[in-house]
Amino acid sequence: MNKTWLAPAKINRFLHITGQREDGYHELQTVFQFLNYADELNFALRDDIDIVLETPLEGVAEENNLVVRAARLLQNISTRPKGISIRINKKLPMGGGLGGGSSNAATTLVALNQLWNMNLDLGELARLGVKLGADIPVFIHGYAAWAEGVGEDLSPVQLDEPWYVVLIPQVSVSTAEIFASDALKRDCSPLDITRFLAGEGHNVCEDVVCRQYPQVAEAIQWLSQFATARMTGTGACVFAPVDSESEAQKILDQKAQNLQGFYAQGCNISPLYSVV
Repeated sequence: MNKTWLAPAKINRFLHITGQREDGYHELQTVFQFLNYADELNFALRDDIDIVLETPLEGVAEENNLVVRAARLLQNISTRPKGISIRINKKLPMGGGLGGGSSNAATTLVALNQLWNMNLDLGELARLGVKLGADIPVFIHGYAAWAEGVGEDLSPVQLDEPWYVVLIPQVSVSTAEIFASDALKRDCSPLDITRFLAGEGHNVCEDVVCRQYPQVAEAIQWLSQFATARMTGTGACVFAPVDSESEAQKILDQKAQNLQGFYAQGCNISPLYSVV
């Protein structure tokens, strides 16, 4: 059996840090929304129990690849372990704040749960996934969400679904580096969903990233000519909502040749589940 599964991008419509726990993790408030722009993962069952990643990522050791780690995590709890060969058509940038690695891991758990006949429900998969990354559960559950805790405490939220212009500055931002910064504001006043939907909220990491990575600041400045631009996650990607696909295309056509980007529509239901 050979099937292709989508691992979509996400954006953070806002991101606040309301405190820091004794274990070092940050207490967050954010809203996740998916984009209809995705990596593609292909899974082929094997006759042995090997887990083979046929498309390794440059600079990422296999034992650190979240796709491999997700497959092994699921395999380790199986009473009848099976093998899999995995190929990734990578579109989402690394270190871009679009959640590519977490989305790949989530899609791997969802796909192998089905292909290996594990019959775990989404809650069980999410509890496994959070061991690999705090934002993996939102990709597994597959709905736009208000998130708190370290990002794993999710409540569905109904959002507008505009088109977005997304710019990809040519830098890879380290999440650990940004969260360790002394300049990061960690005492944001808590929001609620009503205040967010009324327009409150920003990305508290944006100022820190812009100071350390001027390419991100330049991308925000350029995109802000056309619409309200904001960084997603801990960066480096920058997005702005627009009214239509044609408007998104026109804006993207005006960017400098050395600036990469794409346009996509926001989705309240993950594109992953259009093929499950």
